Amino acid sequence: MRRGSVLAVLMYLSAAAWAEAPLPPPDVPQTLEQAAAQRQRASAMRAEAERRHLADQDRCYTKFLVNDCLAAAKKRYTEAIVGARRLEQPAREFEREAKRQELETKEVQRAADSPRREAELKERAETHRAEEAAKLAEREEKLSEKTRKAEEGRRKIAAEQAKRHAKLEKRARQDAERAAKKAAKEVSKDGALPAN
Repeated sequence: MRRGSVLAVLMYLSAAAWAEAPLPPPDVPQTLEQAAAQRQRASAMRAEAERRHLADQDRCYTKFLVNDCLAAAKKRYTEAIVGARRLEQPAREFEREAKRQELETKEVQRAADSPRREAELKERAETHRAEEAAKLAEREEKLSEKTRKAEEGRRKIAAEQAKRHAKLEKRARQDAERAAKKAAKEVSKDGALPAN
C-alpha cells in the first residue's frame, strides 16, 4: 500500500470518528459581556476556518488526489463553521432576550411613569396658564396706568390752559379797567380845564 493512500485512509477514519463524536453543548452566557466575548470567539473561529480552508486548498493542489483532499478540506471547513455557529447561537439568543427584557422594562417603566408625566404636564400647563394670566394682568395694569397718566396729563394741561386763559382774561379786564380809569381821568382833566 502506498504511503499517500494510507494517509488518506487514516485521515478519513479520524475525520469520521471526529464527526461521530457528539460536540459538547456550548456555554450559555450569563451577561452581555460574556455573550459579546462568545460572539467574538465565534467570529475568530470563522476567520481561522477561512484561513485554514484556503491553506488546505492550496496544499490540495500539490497532491495527487486533489478532489478527495478538497472534499476533506471542505468538510473540515464546514465543521468549523458549524462549530462557530453553535458557539454564536446561544450568545445571539441571550443578547436578543436581554434586549427584549430591556424593552419590556422600559415599557413597564414608561407605563409606571405615565401618570406622573401626565401630572407634570398638567402642572406645567397650569403654571404656564397662570404665568400667562399674570403677564396679561400686568400688561393690562400697565396699560391702565398709562391711560390714567395720559388722562391726568390731559387734565393737567387743560387746567394749565384754563389757568392761563383766566390769567389772560384777568389781565385783559385789568387792562380794560386801567384804560377806563385813564380815559375817565382824561375826561375829568379835559372837563376841569377853564374855558378861555
